Amino acid sequence: MHDRVTYDYAIIRVVPKVEREEFVNVGVIVSCATHNFLEAQIELNPQRLLALDPTLDLETVAGHLDTIPIICAGDTQAGPIGQLPQRERFDWLVAPRSTIIQTSRVHTGLCSDLPAVIEHLLATMVRPLPCPLGERVKS
Repeated sequence: MHDRVTYDYAIIRVVPKVEREEFVNVGVIVSCATHNFLEAQIELNPQRLLALDPTLDLETVAGHLDTIPIICAGDTQAGPIGQLPQRERFDWLVAPRSTIIQTSRVHTGLCSDLPAVIEHLLATMVRPLPCPLGERVKS
């Protein structure tokens, strides 16, 4: 992939208590029609989620999150949603919801390496930021 192409992406969030509107970013969905590309990657951080809600059923949440990459792949395990055309699957995944699993609004970018975009988004938007050496959070 040497030519630059446009892509759309959304950040996947878990909102343990919807009424509190607190969330943890747990993954990304990237779509590029030019390269027939639709992929999601999830990186669940249980400690961050349990900090917001110690009663959260992590197993259930993880199970629901596991279906997102399956839907992206168009796998038959995804049922009727997985059989939709690729762009319709992306639109369905990023549709606004008021449930525990939500996505950010859709953003657009330009790149020449879609897998690198996923890695960059995970590093900058999902994974916890590293604490600078020698600095500690003060209580």
